[in-house]
Parts: sequence; structure tokens; C-alpha cells
Amino acid sequence: MFYIHCPYCDEHREEEEFHPRGQAHLARPADPENCSDEEWGDYLFFRDNARGIYHELWVHSIGCRKFFNITRNTASYEILETYRMGERPAVTAESLADKQKQSGVQAADAGWQTVGARPETVALNESSESRSRVNKEESV
Repeated sequence: MFYIHCPYCDEHREEEEFHPRGQAHLARPADPENCSDEEWGDYLFFRDNARGIYHELWVHSIGCRKFFNITRNTASYEILETYRMGERPAVTAESLADKQKQSGVQAADAGWQTVGARPETVALNESSESRSRVNKEESV
């Protein structure tokens, strides 16, 4: 169990008091009457499913019953911030990437995640990856 900070109550409460309501900061079509069925369907049904920094809409259903936003890392379940409706997030994927560059943290572009890994683990992963590539080429 974890605790979530409600920006309206200004308290940390148990997660059972809150319910997620989906992706935050969705732009409603400017003219719903004249938009295409595809545009309206995209707005109603399709959401990003990002791995990493994600902004979500939550409601404090057992407390103040107000909606607010959470910035959360979907890979680690870490809640980075909570903020009221109408406010802009202070933490974004771009701002975290800039901070990581400044602190010297590197992120792998593709393949195995090697940041912070021991050198022998990296070498083992690279050699097993090259063996699997050779095996695939031989089987063709």
C-alpha cells in the first residue's frame, strides 16, 4: 500500500481512498458537432499507454471528492507529484531527461538496459544477444 497526497485536502491518505480516472490533459475537439467520427472516436476511446512518466486524472472519492492530477512513473509506480485541476505539471519526461543529463545519468536507446549494471552483466547480455543473432541467421 502507498499513500497519495491530495492537493485539496493537503494530506497523505491511503490509496484505497482514491480512484484513477485515466489520462490527464486530454484536449477535447474544439467543435464536436463538426468533427469526423474518427476524431471523436480517438478523443473518447484512445489513450496513450506510455512506459515512464505519465500524467493521470484521479479522484479522492472517499475524501473531498475532488479531481486532481498525478504525475507517475509507470515503470516504477513512483508518484512524482500531485497537482490541482487546471495547473500545469512541474515534472515531465523532458524535464526529468534534462535533469538526468545534468547529473550524468545515461539512458540506453534500445536493447538491453545497461545503465548502472555491472560490467560483467553487460558483457554477458551482449554475448548472449550476439549468439541468438547468429543462431537465427544459421537457421534461415
